[in-house]
Amino acid sequence: MQRILLDTHALIWWLRDAPELGNKARNLLANRHNQVLVSAASIWEIQIKRGIGKLSAPDGLLEIIEDDGMIILDISGQHAEQINNLPHHHRDPFDRMLIAQAQIEGLTILTSDKQIVQYGVRTLSAKI
Repeated sequence: MQRILLDTHALIWWLRDAPELGNKARNLLANRHNQVLVSAASIWEIQIKRGIGKLSAPDGLLEIIEDDGMIILDISGQHAEQINNLPHHHRDPFDRMLIAQAQIEGLTILTSDKQIVQYGVRTLSAKI
């Protein structure tokens, strides 16, 4: 069993059945033996971008995620505090939260963002 935290773009690719999401990544997410988590930060990011017209996303996002067997990972005080320990390789506050959550919770991030690797967290490519 793997514990996988989706980067926001990987979640969007999954929801859209986008060709950018590789077959190996798709199989990892579909495998019910894996624990797939979606950060509340990703939900927040999607809703912000949706609200300003930069992104389209379906209504009922939480329900769709849960129906797909994914788990919503809430943001804790410990996650927020961990951000202070991160070097500034990445400026995106949502990605910094995902990194902090992965560090605290021992998760692997499914992403295509090469900057995330600089933080020493386990990653899997969303494109393979």
